[in-house]
Amino acid sequence: MEGYFMHVSKKVADARFGKEQEEEKVYSVRELKSWKFWRAVMAEFVGTLLFVFLGCASTLTNPVNPVRVALAFGLAIMALIQMFGHISGGHFNPAVSLGLLASFQITIFRALFYTIAQTIGAIVGGMILKGATPGSFHANLGVTKVANGYTLVQGVGIELILTFCLVFVIVATTDGNRTDFGSISLKIGLTVAMLHFSCITLTGSSMNPARSLGSAVASGDYDTHWVYWVGPILGGCIATLLYKFLFMPHRGAISNEEATHKLLAEGDMIAIPRDYFTGSSEASSNGKKQETFKL
Repeated sequence: MEGYFMHVSKKVADARFGKEQEEEKVYSVRELKSWKFWRAVMAEFVGTLLFVFLGCASTLTNPVNPVRVALAFGLAIMALIQMFGHISGGHFNPAVSLGLLASFQITIFRALFYTIAQTIGAIVGGMILKGATPGSFHANLGVTKVANGYTLVQGVGIELILTFCLVFVIVATTDGNRTDFGSISLKIGLTVAMLHFSCITLTGSSMNPARSLGSAVASGDYDTHWVYWVGPILGGCIATLLYKFLFMPHRGAISNEEATHKLLAEGDMIAIPRDYFTGSSEASSNGKKQETFKL
């Protein structure tokens, strides 16, 4: 029945918005002509801008409160995915976009323009935060650094592991073959908060090159900044590749919608909601003619 209802939902969505174009190849330029694509790019710009502003603003206390920072970043990404996830996918992170590119889940051009939008958005968000705060805060507007006593290689390793966990959660919770329900934004937001709780005192728990770039540009502090590009991008790519080619439980299986079409075509399943067949009691009492639901 679940597959049936997904099939019905898809048909209703097609009727409202038109059928989606067939999946783009990884090198396709066709989507560049679509307003939907550029709207998604703008969503990534605005979303990353807000993420940097809201998250980094939580660091402007003396001393920094790790719990406040962890919750701010986690709740911010939760809200932003609700705001923009249905428009762009809610990446707000080059490590996510490049990881999805590495596993052939988005096109080269989408990954490129998303990354550009994310980096520019992060810089603008950092500069807005700088303009909104007194000069006494400008030396450190949420800059991420490897803690004293840790080597840069260790910093790369920590960021790699943190981003691996984050991106693995993202691709696992958004797997179209999953049959369980729940809030994706809540799962990802809690993961971001948990990973901040884990290692914020070691590397700042960036997991996001754009987030680190925004605060670095606003503060004028690029010390060890390269760590926050190498570690997260490697972690994101490894996570998507491992999930797609090793851990994905239904790789190669047909989708729920395709399975429903197959069962209906073979006559192995008849599933007609009662209200579509008999009509609701309210409509019947009003003498309105009922129509059968046509698949």
